[in-house]
Amino acid sequence: MAETAAGQPYEYRRRELVEPDWTRFPGWRDVTAAQWQSAQWQRVNCVKNVKQLRAVLGDLVDDTFYADLEADQQRLATMSMLIPPQMLNTMVPDAAPDTASFTADPIRNYMLPIASDRRRDWPSHPHSARDSLHEHDMWVAEGLTHRYPTKVLAELLSTCPQYCGHCTRMDLVGNSTPAVAKLKLVQKPADRYEAHLTYLKAHPGVRDVVVSGGDVANVPWRQLEAYLMGLLSVPTVRDIRLATKALMGLPQHWLQDDVVEGMHRVAVTAERRGVNLAVHTHVNHVNSLTPMVARAVRTLLEVGVRDVRNQGVLMRGVNATADDLLDLCFALQGEAGILPYYFYMCDMIPNAEHWRVPVWHAQQLQHDLMGYLPGYATPRIVCDVPFVGKRWVHMIADYDREHGISYWTKNYRTSLEAGDSEALTKLYAYYDPIDTLPESGQAWWRKQQAA
Repeated sequence: MAETAAGQPYEYRRRELVEPDWTRFPGWRDVTAAQWQSAQWQRVNCVKNVKQLRAVLGDLVDDTFYADLEADQQRLATMSMLIPPQMLNTMVPDAAPDTASFTADPIRNYMLPIASDRRRDWPSHPHSARDSLHEHDMWVAEGLTHRYPTKVLAELLSTCPQYCGHCTRMDLVGNSTPAVAKLKLVQKPADRYEAHLTYLKAHPGVRDVVVSGGDVANVPWRQLEAYLMGLLSVPTVRDIRLATKALMGLPQHWLQDDVVEGMHRVAVTAERRGVNLAVHTHVNHVNSLTPMVARAVRTLLEVGVRDVRNQGVLMRGVNATADDLLDLCFALQGEAGILPYYFYMCDMIPNAEHWRVPVWHAQQLQHDLMGYLPGYATPRIVCDVPFVGKRWVHMIADYDREHGISYWTKNYRTSLEAGDSEALTKLYAYYDPIDTLPESGQAWWRKQQAA
């Protein structure tokens, strides 16, 4: 954090939200406000490949960028390309982009990764994995992960309205890419959903259900409402959280009449039964927040959703500075009505080393955030440690900075360790990006890799 003239490392100034002018892009010069506000138009006009991106950007961005993007898509990308116009419009929001500004844009950085972004020395950590958190290994029914004692994750489907380059579920979510053949959900949705409810009824110790995917915005509303009403019929379920990046990437979806009316029915039922109903979204940069997003959030709160919270991801080149995080958090909390909740360290998936930050950097960021935001709106920065779960970044048991290995403990068993008497006493390792280590540490890893 650079000191300002006033002597404070960060100077707060209110910045009202603005909807960027989409007509600055050649391909959208004739798009009307009515079209822009239509969820159907947004979905139909998602950018899915380089040809479609060219049709929108035209010659504002030169051939070198398109070639770089094509190379990434063909060799390195773990997620297929899918970007709604709403999200693309927040890239270089203040002016028509040129190649340099578009390449440097923080939202472009993680939504449209290019080959030259990726590290050539360590594109993937030696301990990276497609399912780095072992969620699939903890399935108790297809798409139902029981990882924490009182909580489950329900993956209702494997698609989203938009695909993020750093997706932690890149082994399941989205279309296959040349680099990754995706897993598939095989059961019919009705059978999968029924299996979830059967498990919850048989396990009264589970009180909290995170409903995700993919993204719940891609579940046909009647199916989603039926699933949620099913959860509300289980008396031991006390918390339901809907996970949707589309609240930011495709807010038009959450403003559709049938969705608004349906959310009201679900919210009223939840309140009557004493269940906490919340929506969790995923915003990584302040430029993603617009009046349309704030309107969608306000609508959810008006129909009875208890809270709308944000779970972002720390990424180099996107938001891994205190200024970026504070700008984002003030806009979330003060302008959009979204509670800053978590910032996760980017998970150890393949080809993600250029995004990840070391634990010490995350600790410094947590330190630098304190004291600026209201306490209830100060986000916790967490490391999601394989086999352990979420841990505040200062909760390390030991830390080998030279080799970039942090050690963590846990206080519960997952289904994988039901019979492991040492699960609660041993240490679990997490690894910093190797390029952030001192030369001696990098040399050590090169020897490990060679061996």
